[in-house]
Amino acid sequence: MAHGAVKHDYHILPPSPWPLVGSVASTIMAIGLIGWLKGGVLGIEKGNWAIFAAGFAGVLYTFFGWWSDVAKEAKAGDHTPVVSIGLRYGMILFIASEVMFFVAWFWMFFEMALFPEARTVSTIEEVRAAWATWPPAGVETVSPWHLPLVNTLTLLLSGTTVTWAHHALQEGDRNGAKWGLILTVLLGALFTAIQFYEYAHINHEQLFYSEAAVNSGLYVVWLFLFAFIYVIFGASAH
Repeated sequence: MAHGAVKHDYHILPPSPWPLVGSVASTIMAIGLIGWLKGGVLGIEKGNWAIFAAGFAGVLYTFFGWWSDVAKEAKAGDHTPVVSIGLRYGMILFIASEVMFFVAWFWMFFEMALFPEARTVSTIEEVRAAWATWPPAGVETVSPWHLPLVNTLTLLLSGTTVTWAHHALQEGDRNGAKWGLILTVLLGALFTAIQFYEYAHINHEQLFYSEAAVNSGLYVVWLFLFAFIYVIFGASAH
């Protein structure tokens, strides 16, 4: 039977395995991460990162497979103007969700820093007293002139190189765009490696989250969520 002409502006996608594969891989990765750091989850011993690595590999496989399908659809001309608008709206909503993500995180951070005892801190004098004890007693601060400085410079350089690639692409300089993106990816890999080294050391030495550590608490939860989970997974995904 001959297929009739398409009478709509949408591209109907064929059945895709990637949502299911990505969901399963993400669940395995989350369970593996909890077991790696905490232990006692589904028989996973503390320090065993094999389950986490398997889930993370599955997530990366989903990323590459899904993006490959999207690229094939674009090359085949399936991204009609309506589909392109949908992709733009999707990116706008993604950026908006990222903004609210950071708002929630920093809200939690300043809530803990300014009002550690929300029921008792009610006057400006008490707020000033809370700031006067910053950082909290027992917390050892890290020098900003070593790994933090290297990470900051790496981020700034990656922003410079991706901007170079963007302008080169606008001017039709494909070679410049290619090298700008290559340098950006390499800088992202360097940043991720430094972050992984830093937090693997924290995990090995149990500096922040052991029951006996003076630095344990909500600040450590914020640190690991913000700087470890988000940065390493986000950089790997990008």
